[in-house]
Amino acid sequence: MITYGPYERIRVHVAGPRLTLTLHYPERRNAIGPQMVGELLLALELAATDASVRVIVITGDGKSFCAGGDFAQMSGGAGGGEAREVHGDYSELLLRMWRTEKPIVARVNGHALGGGLGIVAASTLAVAADTALLGTPEVEVGLFPMMIMAVLARLMPRRRLVEMMLLGQKLKASEAKEVGLVGTVVPHEGLDAAVDALVDALAGKSQKTLSLGLRALVDHEELELKDALPVLRERLAECLSTDDAREGLTAFLEKRPPRWTDH
Repeated sequence: MITYGPYERIRVHVAGPRLTLTLHYPERRNAIGPQMVGELLLALELAATDASVRVIVITGDGKSFCAGGDFAQMSGGAGGGEAREVHGDYSELLLRMWRTEKPIVARVNGHALGGGLGIVAASTLAVAADTALLGTPEVEVGLFPMMIMAVLARLMPRRRLVEMMLLGQKLKASEAKEVGLVGTVVPHEGLDAAVDALVDALAGKSQKTLSLGLRALVDHEELELKDALPVLRERLAECLSTDDAREGLTAFLEKRPPRWTDH
């Protein structure tokens, strides 16, 4: 039997053919930072070799799925113990999820913003509660959703994606379904039942067939993703070096409106 963890930023639960990874940073609404990314990568690597796991579910602890990137980390804040050695980065996480050969179901129990939306988009399938909001508010703090753009562009119509990113929009779950970000929207009280039904259906399929199908899906449609993510990672670093990004992140942490200088 494979042992997962111990982890600090995620919770792992194995029940039958299902592995559930719960983003666990409730004091920051499950904001994703280097430690959470590394732990997700480690868990997903183990799951890929765990013959008992047929379906992976990713969800959030509490009322949020994931509020986005950990801004305290980006602005050089303390980051709650995140200085420890980490395993891989966010672009690697998105790429591993996109290339998965075991279905990943995003159980969107609450808001999925910025980096959290990237996790939803990189999942194989997504079921959202009707109370969830999904969007890209990064521009409000002087950033841009660079890396998640690569996966969002493979799901959404271009003009709608550009509008969402430039305006920092947050879409209702029903709107997110219309543009392809999630496949199913249900009342919050019906979320578990909907996810259970999907997991049961997937677990009942041939794992080999699903693996071959998912691998073929990526091989034929995602030839440029491996090149796009490293470039966008560099663009994110460039964005983080701007005066406006520093101001936007500082203003967010100080709970005041940002004062843009356009530099």
